[in-house]
Amino acid sequence: MSKSNPAINKTETSAKSRLSRVWCIHLLLVCAIAISSQQVTAQQGAPVQPTLGTRSAHKPAKTPAPAKTKGRVREILVDASIRDDPALEKMLAPYSAKVRALEVVIGKLEGELKKASVGAGNLGNFVADGIRVQSSAKLGEPVLLAITNSGGLRKNTIAAGNLRAADIFELLPFENALAEVDLTGEQLLKLLNVVVSAGDALSGARIRYRMNADNRPELVSAGLLDSQGRETEIDPKATYSIVTNDYLLKLGSGRYAVLQEGKNVRTLGVTLRNALMDYVKAETASGRLIKAGLDDRFVLIGPNAQKPESPQR
Repeated sequence: MSKSNPAINKTETSAKSRLSRVWCIHLLLVCAIAISSQQVTAQQGAPVQPTLGTRSAHKPAKTPAPAKTKGRVREILVDASIRDDPALEKMLAPYSAKVRALEVVIGKLEGELKKASVGAGNLGNFVADGIRVQSSAKLGEPVLLAITNSGGLRKNTIAAGNLRAADIFELLPFENALAEVDLTGEQLLKLLNVVVSAGDALSGARIRYRMNADNRPELVSAGLLDSQGRETEIDPKATYSIVTNDYLLKLGSGRYAVLQEGKNVRTLGVTLRNALMDYVKAETASGRLIKAGLDDRFVLIGPNAQKPESPQR
């Protein structure tokens, strides 16, 4: 009968002990993960599914009560006492100047600008006039007519007083570029009918409209206005160059499909927003306040119709 070796027995015992501890740790981890998973599932409102093969497999599972957690809430005042983070400052540095530039006052409004249901109100007049003036400067010749859609004006009002760059960015947040296109007089009259029915903005024309049976504006007649405000009739067979934005030119369908019939599309190389920004700066440099009233570019015909300046909701 052989005798056991005490050294070997001690080694085996030590190894078994270490193995047991490892298995215990793994078991505890598995249990902890399982419990944590059930608590998270319960907190998100999803029922914990019963184990397959149990008698409750065909019964709806009961959602465990949400796990109770304890925490502390502390209010921290964000002020100069909080130290600057050099890494964060370095990351934001390239953008700081651009953000500050938005708060620069670029002009002064004489009165409030407000969007409305016909012609986009005096806010629409302001934008369309700015487009026309800057397009004329860019092309080196007078632009007969400028048109833009009211849906692209994303600010309903701008208060009187200081006009900041941020106001223009909020009003015109898209990168729509200006373009010139040639239309026949017949196509132009179709487009002006779209403008009045859609509540879009224009500069350089006078539209007479009435309210139809659905209480919607529709074109009665239209004429172009010269620099002295004199009206000239639109010849259906003549060709007219107008300025609008490339968004409307690229639609290709719907109410603005008539623009696809135009010829000789020429981009001006300037966005609508930058054109309006330059317009405000030029007016300010000349010592003029920014003003845009409701004039006679949209004339209501017929009784008992809503006024063009009725605010848009």
